[in-house]
Amino acid sequence: MPHYHKPESKTVQELKDISNKLRIHSIQATQASKSGHPTTCASMAEIMSVLFFHTMRYKISAPKDASSDRFVLSKGHAAPILYAAWAEAGLFKTSDLLNLRKFDSDLEGHPTPRLNFIDVGTGSLGQGLSVAAGMAYVGKNYDKASYRVYCVVGDGEAAEGSIWEALNFAAHYKLDNLCVIFDINRLGQSEPTSLQHNMEVYRKRLEAFGFNALVVDGHDVDELAKAFHEAQNTKERPTAILAKTFKGKNFPNIEDLDNWHGKPLGAKANEVIEHLTSLIKNTGPLELGPQKPLKEDAPKVDITNIKLDTPPSYKIGDLIATRAAYGTAIAKVAKNNSRVIALDADTKNSTFSEKIKTVDPKRYIEGFIAEQNIVGVAIGAACRDRTVAFVSTFATFFTRAFDQIRMGAISQTNVNFVGSHCGVSIGEDGPSQMGLEDIAMFRTIPGSTVFYPSDAVSTERAVELAANTKGVCFIRTSRPNTAVIYENEEPFAVGKSKIVWKSAKDEVLVIGAGVTLHEALAAAAELGKAGIHIRVMDLFTIKPIDKDAIISNAKEVGGRIITVEDHYPEGGLGEAVLSAVSSVRDIVLKKLAVPEVPRSGPPNSLLNAYGISTRKIVAAVHEIRKL
Repeated sequence: MPHYHKPESKTVQELKDISNKLRIHSIQATQASKSGHPTTCASMAEIMSVLFFHTMRYKISAPKDASSDRFVLSKGHAAPILYAAWAEAGLFKTSDLLNLRKFDSDLEGHPTPRLNFIDVGTGSLGQGLSVAAGMAYVGKNYDKASYRVYCVVGDGEAAEGSIWEALNFAAHYKLDNLCVIFDINRLGQSEPTSLQHNMEVYRKRLEAFGFNALVVDGHDVDELAKAFHEAQNTKERPTAILAKTFKGKNFPNIEDLDNWHGKPLGAKANEVIEHLTSLIKNTGPLELGPQKPLKEDAPKVDITNIKLDTPPSYKIGDLIATRAAYGTAIAKVAKNNSRVIALDADTKNSTFSEKIKTVDPKRYIEGFIAEQNIVGVAIGAACRDRTVAFVSTFATFFTRAFDQIRMGAISQTNVNFVGSHCGVSIGEDGPSQMGLEDIAMFRTIPGSTVFYPSDAVSTERAVELAANTKGVCFIRTSRPNTAVIYENEEPFAVGKSKIVWKSAKDEVLVIGAGVTLHEALAAAAELGKAGIHIRVMDLFTIKPIDKDAIISNAKEVGGRIITVEDHYPEGGLGEAVLSAVSSVRDIVLKKLAVPEVPRSGPPNSLLNAYGISTRKIVAAVHEIRKL
């Protein structure tokens, strides 16, 4: 390890001065907004000072420069001190800090990428480290660049299991370009944390997870500088700096006291600012420049216009599960663009994400059974447009990562989620494995696109479209084999449905997707033998929904619609269609969906038992024709 050169006394003093300036800014900003967390900012002031003005390499002129070190504030409620650090570094005027939390200001209560120096949104605690691990994984394995990733985690949020999932991931993949700093200030929101200042327990736990664990005085700038130096020069394992700090540090009669969480200092503010000012030796302009020389070694990346390397090549009637077609498609887009990656949570042989390994084994990331973490890692991998990430597992298991997914939307992420084994059609595995809430969940995500392909051709095109679609995308795939119904050249577009069965005498519009589309086609054939004609629509995307096509086709068949879905009634395909026609007169809609918690059994038996089989569709058509 290169020899550590202790900073000169002048540098040490200036770093101390900056720490107290950051504290003052945090107090003033939270006073102006009449809300915020000045005491939690105070505990990490020296950490921020040493990172931003001694350790990190970055460009003020280009905060998101591809070669710059990255910083993730997992404890997002300490946003005021992060904003203060960038202001002191010269990115914007320190007077702008007084706009904290104002409606027309991007200096929000917790960081979001509306700001040009923020990569991901944080504040829902326990998530930042997974994101940082994803960024570090890309830096080490794909960019092969020298930039480092720093993440500050609060000791309160260290109770979150997702933090430990992320620690396990980072150590397993030997992310030596990742440094996590635990701000161990002892106090939570409502009472002391479980470990308080038991630093030895923290150290043993982090070492057990495979980290280079360093216990330091979090208010000693020299100790911090030395620890960051060691982190930079530690190979084959990540570093955790365990900083013993005090909430409200240098705030007289407030430091290390309970009941000051999330409160501006109010009448005590002037007294505290006066004390902090007295600690500052150099009140003039910074002599310590924030910028370190960058090694411009992050490659340029182009993730636009991604295509299937070869078009679909199926025959009408071929029986192919859409989950298998996803595997074929992810390999094809990966072959077309070297930045397409697949992540999975130990279900790769069921989701078929493992097929990407036939193109490049290094572009598959195994997350093991830790769905919250692998979603966070995917968000980190995709941010700054460094990769096109597809993350897959059984559709139902994404529900446990809903918080990460919704924070992904706040982070303006472009991650693509692929959920297999949806609905009762998976059969004997039973309800714990059945995705029956997933459409509802992903529909609620702002700006999301929800694909529900019904055959192999449309699945391949959904993957291609998702790779080029901004925002959160969800592709719902099924376990059973289903017949190919589209020609290989059939064009698909986001928000455009397909009519797959039609006549001039249609009386009912039946809308399905996935396995239920095939049940609807079988029902159309059976009803046709009796002289009853229905029109069958494949939505393809549940969101955005093809409102105009639904309304026009419904009117052509007398205003009768039946929706049929392998999903619970709440929030699924039926409610999406109902919303689309809600302002139109003379349309009646009947929903067929799984009405209750199902049980194990053969797929066909379950489809019939829960009212979404061919036979049930036929019965529903007879009923709605009477209206």
